[in-house]
Amino acid sequence: MTHPEGVTLGRRLAAITIDWLASYAIAFAFFAGGGSYSDRIVGTRLSTPLIFVAEYAILIALTGASFGHRLLRLKVVDFSHGGLPTIRQVLIRTGLMAIIITAITYDEDGRGIHERFSQTKLERA
Repeated sequence: MTHPEGVTLGRRLAAITIDWLASYAIAFAFFAGGGSYSDRIVGTRLSTPLIFVAEYAILIALTGASFGHRLLRLKVVDFSHGGLPTIRQVLIRTGLMAIIITAITYDEDGRGIHERFSQTKLERA
């Protein structure tokens, strides 16, 4: 499915995967503790989603793009005027992104539920 500005579902999934893997790498490096690999994974269960939410919200609020968006040359903009989203929009979008179902459920226009409720859209940078 393609968004009106040409952002495919594949690019969206790639961006969120990059963000998640970066969050996991940070959690594994700083919060996993010691021991074997399987012991260290347990330390990342809570820290990975918290880092993901923080990274996503902070970077979108400041720059309009998360780490994954930036690598794939995408940006989040206000739906009505195309500028940077407001803090309120960022918080709504991030909160709904944390519930993965809203990030992979799309309407007939190719916008995710998280974009509808936050009045934002994803477009090519």
